[in-house]
Amino acid sequence: MKQKFISLFILLPLLTFGQIRDIDAGIYKVKYDEGLENPLEVTYTILCPEGTASRKGMDFHAVDSVHTANNDDYKYNVWDKGHMAPAADFNCDKETLKKTFSYLNSSLQHKGLNRGVWKSLETYERKLALIESPVNIKIVVKFSDNPERVPGGAAIPLGFTKTITTSERVLSFYFPNVQPTQKTFEEYKL
Repeated sequence: MKQKFISLFILLPLLTFGQIRDIDAGIYKVKYDEGLENPLEVTYTILCPEGTASRKGMDFHAVDSVHTANNDDYKYNVWDKGHMAPAADFNCDKETLKKTFSYLNSSLQHKGLNRGVWKSLETYERKLALIESPVNIKIVVKFSDNPERVPGGAAIPLGFTKTITTSERVLSFYFPNVQPTQKTFEEYKL
């Protein structure tokens, strides 16, 4: 009996964490790895390229049924809470906008990347949505086999591949998760 209890005690964390979940969040779909505390893949279609809902007072929230990163993972380091499905693509109304502020939709993203060329590409996506709607996006988050982690436990991604698909084109980009060395998102095109 003691042996079974010890075995269960050792296996319990494996059953609870490291699980990969496919989650439909309504406005985006995410493949989430609880062990990495990060999304592996996020897909969405831009809904509101010219929305005006305010994000004032919004902050990221956890999901009770999923082991995600949390605010502690982003303290005192260079990692932003990088929206994978950008808030600005879903600012139709306050309720829709709030759905983007989930840790399911957040990845540890270097602040220079998140606030620079990544943000510029998000702006470009919305411009495309005004002329080539619908605009479908797929983001794949890449990790090493043994990723570095922040003190809070979340894994730090190596980089992000973003594929933009419209009725007229398919564009793919790869961004290493570091301070960008290139000035424009076009220089990261695959």
